[in-house]
Amino acid sequence: MSYCNYIPMMKEPSRTLHQNYHDYHYGFPIHDDNELFGRLILEINQAGLSWETILKKEESFRNAYDNFNIKKVAYYTEKDRERLLNDVGIIRNKLKVNAAIENAKTILQLQDKFGSFEKWLEYHHPKNKEEWVKLFKKTFKFTGGEIVNEFLMSIGYLKGAHSENCSVYHEILKTNPMWLQRK
Repeated sequence: MSYCNYIPMMKEPSRTLHQNYHDYHYGFPIHDDNELFGRLILEINQAGLSWETILKKEESFRNAYDNFNIKKVAYYTEKDRERLLNDVGIIRNKLKVNAAIENAKTILQLQDKFGSFEKWLEYHHPKNKEEWVKLFKKTFKFTGGEIVNEFLMSIGYLKGAHSENCSVYHEILKTNPMWLQRK
């Protein structure tokens, strides 16, 4: 199997952790709103940290945020915020915790208007990175350029997740030919 350049250069156990994400998640479309929300939470929490840190904590994030259930997170109380800020398994940053809760509320509104978070994304497709960043900054909390770029690459809305000589790139094309039309 041919990989993007960074995978073969990694040492264990990092290589296995990153390879799993690279081979089965990165760049593949997500059709479940809760999972889209979860990916957004992970990307927001990665800001200022390594992606490896987030991958290691992914299960803890999933547990802390009720399996990324948008409806549950949108109705989190101050007690829930405090619980998250004291959870050593996740990133305990008040701005990032607040962003997750506020973004869940926003996604509920988008679901009401568009039917789903995914349909909201599709409604705005295609856009280039700068257009997406502007839209996300207007719509969501804690979504700067790099967060938006990585989120959208990770779900197949922007190119760049894989090099063209990577076998995963070709696997994504088989399952999602529209990927070539992404900007």
